[in-house]
Amino acid sequence: MQITAVAGFAAVAFTLIAVPGPDWAYVLAAGAHDRVVLPAVTGLMIGYTLITLVVVAGAGPLLTRRPFALTVLTVAGAGYLTYLGVRTIRASGRVPGAPQAPLASSPGRYLVRGIGVSALNPKGLLVFLSILPQFTRESGAWPLSAQIAVLGSVFVLITALFYVPLGYAADRVLGARPGLTRITTRIAGAAMIVLGLALLAEHVLHDIG
Repeated sequence: MQITAVAGFAAVAFTLIAVPGPDWAYVLAAGAHDRVVLPAVTGLMIGYTLITLVVVAGAGPLLTRRPFALTVLTVAGAGYLTYLGVRTIRASGRVPGAPQAPLASSPGRYLVRGIGVSALNPKGLLVFLSILPQFTRESGAWPLSAQIAVLGSVFVLITALFYVPLGYAADRVLGARPGLTRITTRIAGAAMIVLGLALLAEHVLHDIG
């Protein structure tokens, strides 16, 4: 596989990851409030790895040819983001320094939520289906499945390299500022709700059009 193709996709992937979205909101909420950065980011990585496996297995194109499947995925993703946003806003109302419920700060819970944020994002799947294939070559020495796996791994790696520092920066900057932490958490939660509703509205308007 040509290194230029990998480098080109890496540049595009970094640009896409750097644009604020559901992943940003989730990582900031985790870092600013409960400071569970690594499990949250690991969850995002697992979610994108699952999408990579779906595309490698050839199931991705099958989903895009079935509107009902994409509708279910969109509704599930939008609903999950909205639900997570509501939980994040409610968590921001806790008194700083007060004991929290075990499940609220469980690393495993943040891991699972991270998987849901990325794996249930239909736009993430569409990115893998529409952009990633442009950097593969059917006539290349490597099979297409291997090329997709490499590029998907690059995306997952950049996800970690970008969001881990972002999460720890939120922890470092906001950790000693309870008031600012509450505001940031509420903004992150509101962003998840808006993104979830916007995702659902976009799909509905697309169907109507």
